[in-house]
Amino acid sequence: MVSVVIPVLNESPTISTVVDLARRSGGVTEVIVVDDGSIDGTPELAKSAGARVILSTLLGKGASMEDGLWAAQNDLVLYLDGDLSGLSEDLVETMLTARPLILAFFPALGHIEQPLGGIVAARRSVLRNLRFETDYGVDVGLLLDVAASGATMAQADIGHVEHDSQSIQALGDMAKQVVRVILDRASRYGRLDLEQIREVEEVERRSLAEFSVLVRRVGQPQKLALFDMDGTLLRGRFVVTLAGRVNKSGELAEFLDSPKLAADERTRQIAGLFAGVPRTVFEEAARSVPLNPGAAEVVVALRKIGYRVGIVTDSFLVAAEIVRRRVFADFSVAHVMRFKRGIATGSVTICKAMQHDDGCHTHNLCKLNVLRHLCDQLGMPPELVLAVGDSDPDACMLRAAGLSVAFQPKSKSLADAANHVVQGNLLEILGHLESSFQRADLPERRLKPR
Repeated sequence: MVSVVIPVLNESPTISTVVDLARRSGGVTEVIVVDDGSIDGTPELAKSAGARVILSTLLGKGASMEDGLWAAQNDLVLYLDGDLSGLSEDLVETMLTARPLILAFFPALGHIEQPLGGIVAARRSVLRNLRFETDYGVDVGLLLDVAASGATMAQADIGHVEHDSQSIQALGDMAKQVVRVILDRASRYGRLDLEQIREVEEVERRSLAEFSVLVRRVGQPQKLALFDMDGTLLRGRFVVTLAGRVNKSGELAEFLDSPKLAADERTRQIAGLFAGVPRTVFEEAARSVPLNPGAAEVVVALRKIGYRVGIVTDSFLVAAEIVRRRVFADFSVAHVMRFKRGIATGSVTICKAMQHDDGCHTHNLCKLNVLRHLCDQLGMPPELVLAVGDSDPDACMLRAAGLSVAFQPKSKSLADAANHVVQGNLLEILGHLESSFQRADLPERRLKPR
């Protein structure tokens, strides 16, 4: 018996056809669609077509594939992309790795003609022992790891298959991810210097913090929503969790929220505590802090009605990017912890977007300045910005936004800085958004959680 797993993100034109094909195929007893926070009705269409729909735990194709693996009941698992068209009726019966690869680093795999087709079948017992890359490098990573393990592989001709076209920028991002994984595996299996790989990863990661790159990722939104991370999206603080994992809680307490230190100096002191900690420990800590109720759901709901949603935090980008993917947000703004060979150096690059010549005159680093920069670059008035935070460092940003929400505020001053206070579930923000539309005499729109 076969379990079909389909990772999806906004595949409404094709998902029903793909699910229907899978369900009609012999041997298939379940079709699992793993949604990455779609805002175009893909989950609803998949469910109507007969699939079991689950929400991914982390934004990214590879993470969704791994979630589907652990949800699958059968030993044979077949992955399909949700944007496929031109599928042949006997596709599922092949249950084989579907498209091939020619790689200079792995000449023994030269007979594999296309490694990136998105159609992969394997035994669950094999897949559970492999590392799933969380992005578009997952297909080639699995192929190379299976080959290295000595497992039997085969490829099948499934005919002509089409994917929805992608923008040049999206294709560029995919290409970087695939190249990074190939180089990583070449290094892991003794075919390349590891230091080269780590430097490629580090340069790619730092580029996410460049404001020009961030603005390109935001695009031209109708409206903007900015969320604090610690205490707002997360039920806790990332650095506290990290410190607990590496036995630095006592040292952290000396600097955390210290009024004696300027914000930039406090950030540098905290960064120094974590020198020598592997990046994987940072990432694991960011994934382990529980989300507050409604965190992912409210982000997806806002994106459905035209918002670009960003995380603005005075923590580290390595954590902010993990949380961004957990809640399906569009971008994140944070300070950059520097790593060398995958190990934290203790040196940090302060986020330039938190400084603005015409911004906050009270704090040397302030989230208000991020809001100002974004409004300047996007030509957007602050009235079209929604800001959500929980503590005093968020107050300036909340006062400047057209609509602001204090979520479980930790002080009266923070509550006073916001238009609204929400205590229980972040989805309650949507009700305040509707009333704001009505007061502003804007077109009425129904805002419902997913």
